[in-house]
Amino acid sequence: MSLETWQDFDDHWIHHGDLGFSLDVSRIAGLAETITAMGPAMNLALAAMADLEAGACANPDEDRQVGHYWLRDPDLAPDESAANLIRETVARIKSFATEVHAGRLAPAGGGRFCHVLHIGIGGSALGPQLISQVLGRGGGGCRLHFLDNTDPDGFQQVLAAIGSELGSTLTVVVSKSGGTRETHNGMLVVAAACRAAGLDFAPHAVAITGKGSILDQQAREEGWRLILPLPDWVGGRTSLTAAVGLLPLALAGGDVDAFLEGARRMDALTRRAAGCGNPAVAMALAWHAMTAGAARRSMVVLPYKDRLGLLARYLQQLIMESLGKEMDMAGNKVNQGLTVYGNKGTTDQHAYVQQLREGPDDFFVTFVQVLEDAAMPVPEVAPGATPGDFLLGFLLGTRQALGDKGRSSLLITLRRLNERSLGALIALFERAVGLYASLVNVNAYNQPGVEAGKQAAGGVMGLQESIQKALVRRSGIWLSPGDIAADAGEAGSVETAFHILRHLAANPRRGVDEEEGDRPATWRFRGTTEESR
Repeated sequence: MSLETWQDFDDHWIHHGDLGFSLDVSRIAGLAETITAMGPAMNLALAAMADLEAGACANPDEDRQVGHYWLRDPDLAPDESAANLIRETVARIKSFATEVHAGRLAPAGGGRFCHVLHIGIGGSALGPQLISQVLGRGGGGCRLHFLDNTDPDGFQQVLAAIGSELGSTLTVVVSKSGGTRETHNGMLVVAAACRAAGLDFAPHAVAITGKGSILDQQAREEGWRLILPLPDWVGGRTSLTAAVGLLPLALAGGDVDAFLEGARRMDALTRRAAGCGNPAVAMALAWHAMTAGAARRSMVVLPYKDRLGLLARYLQQLIMESLGKEMDMAGNKVNQGLTVYGNKGTTDQHAYVQQLREGPDDFFVTFVQVLEDAAMPVPEVAPGATPGDFLLGFLLGTRQALGDKGRSSLLITLRRLNERSLGALIALFERAVGLYASLVNVNAYNQPGVEAGKQAAGGVMGLQESIQKALVRRSGIWLSPGDIAADAGEAGSVETAFHILRHLAANPRRGVDEEEGDRPATWRFRGTTEESR
């Protein structure tokens, strides 16, 4: 390492020993110029963040506050009712988990709850999955399973893994509105599996939802084991320190207080003024230097720790859903965003690092290292070297190889990986996202593109219903996709109708036969008679 590089490292290294955390942004090209140019804008971003935490309307599209920072420090909540709700929810989660682990809260048929089946989508699943991977089975609590899609094959695989222990499984259903289709489908499938096993679903079910939602009403009417709130001011991608993340953490045997403490302490660090050891400011400015504030580069996340293998997927939602916006706050078309992809080191030594070093310079890397190798002693695999030494060698070697080609990177270091450091890491990225969004003037807290996709999916399901009715009306007659779409009253949706028809025909008992053609227009489909179904 040259003297100049060492001086840059010394100048740009942020370290907080009491939190076991450090950040190095010295290998971000153009950072010094960005710090100078964006200084006033960053001061405004910090002021906007302070207003958000004080309770200002931060999501004007939905006229909502954004309060995930209050979750780890209820004293910051703008009113006592919100503060009390946070404290009461945490207390209820810890008490519930204690009762489960002690066997005092048990399945109706006796025994203990040994499994938790968590049903959610997006941030309601990715965050808890990350927690589960970080904890492993070291927490000594329940084993976590996840339904995070509406894939029948996925449903069957997860239920098969639980097998005969469905009776000792708690099902946690997470949906703020209660109407999230993927989550609702998963709940119905699990409820059906319980009925088939002779079990009553309600005593095995927990809801995390908005007050008065469809799910809230159902859980109350049916007498579910527990109902926890998901307030309007908590978004799915920032819900990890709400009940969404805390309940599976507690049930898995994790330390809820340590997780919240790590997030709370990182929040305190990231409220500091620019240039005062604020890691979120440094990270947001590094992102801006890399993207020119105009989405010019992607971010590759490379954690050198197996238990952080899901970090890139988690950050994809947090960052891309927050920053990927067509319009800015002034109504200008900007097509903003920060693309995130990644895997884990050293897996990527043998995957796309080749392109990162010698392909287009359209990315920067966020390396994550954990200094503590493992809880148990690790044997040497070479004279004086353990597997963890090699892991560090591959990280530093890869970073140097990229740097030799002028490729930028930053490095996050955790002393050890546990609930406290995970909470801090999550809080760091949440704050960096909010600050960067202010720098590029987009709303980090809405998701119009996601809503558009949901509406379009609803249209597809409506078309399928019309197609099925048309096939019943003309049962037994071979028809082209165009004929069927026209008969369904959707002549302009022939391609979509073709895909729907192929899916129906591929699944037995859906009442559709097919004859393949050499082109989509020459395929033929027919509805079978009621007697043959």
